[in-house]
Amino acid sequence: MSEERYLTFALGKGRLAKKTLELFEQIGITCDEMKDKDTRKLIFVNEEYKLRFFLAKSPDVPTYVEYGAADIGVVGKDTILEENRNVYEVLDLGFGKCRMCVCGPSSAGELLKHHERIRVASKYPNIAREYFYNKKHQTVDIIKLNGSVELGPLVELSDVIVDIVETGSTLKENGLEVLEEVCPLSARMIVNPVSMQMEADRIRKLVGAIREQLKIQS
Repeated sequence: MSEERYLTFALGKGRLAKKTLELFEQIGITCDEMKDKDTRKLIFVNEEYKLRFFLAKSPDVPTYVEYGAADIGVVGKDTILEENRNVYEVLDLGFGKCRMCVCGPSSAGELLKHHERIRVASKYPNIAREYFYNKKHQTVDIIKLNGSVELGPLVELSDVIVDIVETGSTLKENGLEVLEEVCPLSARMIVNPVSMQMEADRIRKLVGAIREQLKIQS
C-alpha cells in the first residue's frame, strides 16, 4: 500500500483528546488546526506525516475503528469494555486513570456478600452484566441510566450502582461508598484489525515512539 495513504485517528472528545494531542506533540506530531477553538472543521490534517484526526463522542470511537473509518482510536477502557467492538487494544496511555466500581450505601455490602438478587443501576449495563453474571455468578436486575447514577440508591430505584470513580467525593456527599472494584481504567489506543496488517510498519513505529515517550515520563 502506498505511503501516501492517510492514517486516520478518532479521538474521544474532551480531556482525552487534549492529553492525546499533547502526547503526540512530545513525539513531534503536531496538528495546529485542532488548536483553533473557533474552527467548524470536523477533520484535521497533518500533511507532513500524512495523518488525519477527527473528534468523536467516546462511545462512537470504537465503532469508527471497527468499521475502518478510523485506523486508530484513543478512548477510555470503560468505553472499550462497554462497546465490545472488534478492535485491537495496543497501548495503555496511562492518563485518565480511574476505577469502575460497585457503589452503594454500606448496608448494601451484605446483599453483595450473600449473592442476593439485587437491582443495579448503571450507564454501563454491559460491564455491569459481565461483572455480576460472569465474574461473581450473581443474578441481578440491571437498570440502564444516562444521568447521575448516584440517584439510583437514593430514590430506591436500585440497591447499588456500577460507575466510574475518580476521587469518590460525589459518593461521600451522597452517603455512598465503594463496595467492590470491577476493574482499573485509563485511556487506551485501539487499532482496526485490517489496518493492523496493511499499515503494520507505520502503526508499530508510532506505538513504539509513544511507548518510549511514556517511559520517559514515568
